[in-house]
Amino acid sequence: MLAHRLKQARLRASLSQEKLGKLAGIDPMSASARMNQYERGKHSPDYKLMCKVAEILQMPVSWFYTEDDEQARLQEIFFHMRPANRRPLLAEAESIFALNPPDKVVVAPAVEAASKPEADK
Repeated sequence: MLAHRLKQARLRASLSQEKLGKLAGIDPMSASARMNQYERGKHSPDYKLMCKVAEILQMPVSWFYTEDDEQARLQEIFFHMRPANRRPLLAEAESIFALNPPDKVVVAPAVEAASKPEADK
């Protein structure tokens, strides 16, 4: 998913692979080749580099890793909203969620154990 979203965001920003790589701090001699490898999925950039790339492309870093297109779109919209406009949207989403909760929320065992008081462990 990262490869696809990386290329999509780069093209939207009208940047070449070389230019994006250089802006992200990749050695100019290998910037184009490395970005090409990331976009083809041959190699994966580390998270620190993706944080730089996300900042350059003005996208939330989580967007690059999100598989579901609708979730990714929501992240993108929320990221680009003014903070004052985020609060009502979040409140509305929480209201909808409260009226239509999922049948069952699965809690990962590690999270469940960590949330129990010491006496219960």
